[in-house]
Amino acid sequence: MKYLIRLVGILAFTISTSLGVANVANASQKTLDGSSAPDFTLKSRSGKNLRLSDYRGQVVLLNFWASWCGPCRQEMPILEHMYKRYRKLGFVILGVNTEQDTSKANAYLRDVKVSFPILYDTSSTVSKLYNNRAMPTTIIIDRNGKMRFMHEGYKAGYEKDYKSQVKKLIRE
Repeated sequence: MKYLIRLVGILAFTISTSLGVANVANASQKTLDGSSAPDFTLKSRSGKNLRLSDYRGQVVLLNFWASWCGPCRQEMPILEHMYKRYRKLGFVILGVNTEQDTSKANAYLRDVKVSFPILYDTSSTVSKLYNNRAMPTTIIIDRNGKMRFMHEGYKAGYEKDYKSQVKKLIRE
């Protein structure tokens, strides 16, 4: 029985890492070339359709996440803190959940309260549009709709980079 439990654990780990979950060792950050962020419309947690272009004029932190993703869960409270701190300065976070089953995301969000908009990409259309290869993926977009920074995966310390990049774009 112990062998079976270990085997299932190893199999689950292997599958999760092969599905694009970035662990700490392969988390990465980069400055982007400033190309236009592809526009999209997704259903929000409140039931409304939201478009990325509706937030033109604001700095947008676009965060692709899933409830099963450990690093996503780790950074969610940090993102909420950032949102509360900078939202009055023209900053918004759009949390894009990539799971087909929204009930899992909703169950997680009942425990971890966030006030920024949560969008559902149940068919992975937007995730593919942004060529996501890791979970979480965070893209920071300037007031003109240009993609400026990208973080694939999450590790402790990224929040300092998020804050400095967001503050830089707010000042521009």
